[in-house]
Amino acid sequence: MITHHSRALLVSEQSRENTTVVGQVRSCRICRLRKVKCDRVKPCHACCAHGYPSKCVYEPSTDEGPQPISQADEIQNLRAEIHDLTTRRNNREHRHRSERRRAQLQRLFATIRSAPLEVVSRLITQLRAGPAGSNHDDSSRDSDYNASYGSDVSDLNYSSSESGDGSLCSSIISLQSSRPMLDVFVERFVDAFSPEVDIKSGQAGALRRAAEIRMFSPILMDAFEAVSVAFFGRSVQDPRIESSGFYLYPRVLRHLQHALQDPERSKAESTLATVILLMAFESVERTTQGSLVAHVHGALRLIEHRGPDTHIHGVEHLLFTELRPYWVGAALFNRQPSFLAQEDWINLPWSTGTTKKDILHYLLDLTVKVPALQAEYDALEATLESEVPSEHEIAVKQASLWNDVSDLTSQFIQWKRDWVDAYPDGPPQEVPAEPNDQFPIFRCRDLRTGAVITPTKFVYPDLRLAQTMCLYYTSRLVLSSVDTRPTDRVGPMQQYALGCGICRSLEWYILTAPGNMINRLAFSVRVAWEVFPDGGPERRFIYQVLKLVQKRHSLGLWGHGMSELSTRAGSPPKV
Repeated sequence: MITHHSRALLVSEQSRENTTVVGQVRSCRICRLRKVKCDRVKPCHACCAHGYPSKCVYEPSTDEGPQPISQADEIQNLRAEIHDLTTRRNNREHRHRSERRRAQLQRLFATIRSAPLEVVSRLITQLRAGPAGSNHDDSSRDSDYNASYGSDVSDLNYSSSESGDGSLCSSIISLQSSRPMLDVFVERFVDAFSPEVDIKSGQAGALRRAAEIRMFSPILMDAFEAVSVAFFGRSVQDPRIESSGFYLYPRVLRHLQHALQDPERSKAESTLATVILLMAFESVERTTQGSLVAHVHGALRLIEHRGPDTHIHGVEHLLFTELRPYWVGAALFNRQPSFLAQEDWINLPWSTGTTKKDILHYLLDLTVKVPALQAEYDALEATLESEVPSEHEIAVKQASLWNDVSDLTSQFIQWKRDWVDAYPDGPPQEVPAEPNDQFPIFRCRDLRTGAVITPTKFVYPDLRLAQTMCLYYTSRLVLSSVDTRPTDRVGPMQQYALGCGICRSLEWYILTAPGNMINRLAFSVRVAWEVFPDGGPERRFIYQVLKLVQKRHSLGLWGHGMSELSTRAGSPPKV
């Protein structure tokens, strides 16, 4: 039998290709720079411990020594050895039972991961009830999610003596002891928040990539466990499972706080991924009104602290570029000039071609300039409200604001001509809005007659263009809120048309987008809400959409009206 020590010195031709090592090497680049011992596994233990698994690189060297073995191969070898020892230990009857348990778990995994929520809900209800004649009492079922299964999956449960008093702690212990079940929850969460989509649907692989490296970081492992368990419990409307995720949440917050206070760990990719996971958690649970915004601002400060050069490759690049609309949105409702408008942040993350800028990112290059104009407007308003305003000071600030707003408005209009009107697959199309049972009908007012009408709705060639156009309408609306020019200003009628543009795009996007990619329109929906008057058909439509999304996708953020995403100065109104 090959021992663990001897296996560490071996590597197949395939693993050599995976590690991309040329020649003989002894230590990875990071360990050589730090002058610490390297175990020659890729990624090595030292890099994993410091939160940099993706930076573990073996560079060419003339030294002769053992080749590194990829950690994936090492894990596979260890699993094979464990399986071999287990097989020798077990008798025929135990092997048969293990195979049956494995098949049951695989069927359960496939059902929970791919079935519609209503099917999963029925399955959970049936499993919780158990087969006829079973003697599971309520306390036993409450003690653990697995204990709710009937005799068909009884081998997955722990014994009744372990059920205890049904406390939440017992539930957590059981969940932690059943790693395959936790993997089901993580897969379900990843499928919802990071669905596998083609390039025309927009990038959505950041959290999926983060899930692949969670084994290297205890804090990231805990974060995925807490978030995925809570999300699954909410999806199937099982408060016990949801509470299990809540039980783990404070521990994740404590560990994250310790990581942020450490100068080195604060720059680790696992720390950034954890903060973003908590953003997803808050979009589901919305523990407080300001919790989501606090996490978004925290992520933004962490990104600035890490610097643009750390977001060129790997998971960090995806977390920055894929979620860039959220970071720019945070700058918009913060109403202050943002570091994101600096040239390094606009160009450097794409400098090596890890991904290419597309129509959305070129729009964001313009949108990120809006917060500085919001700050100019606020400063002008403060000057006007002062007791002794200087006419010269007012005139200078007003002229500067008007020039900047005029210039940026022109850039937005030119961007639309260059990118949308000439889009390779064609611009958005207008089709009649027919009543259906899947989505409410948008109605608005004819501004010439005041009559309520049903306008056409927009359909798009792909999700990327739909998301981009909604962000375009949003950016123009936020910019128009500080447009006080005496002529050529974007006035109420144009603002109303921009808000209607967002609403006319919602049906196609929400019914087409997989998983929870609909969160990408949350900010746009809130900005559109603020354009329309109280009591009108437009706000009634948005209210129906918010409740529909909350019901179908278990997103508490939408159900509460997203008032925390308001770009207005001061406290935003609630739904």
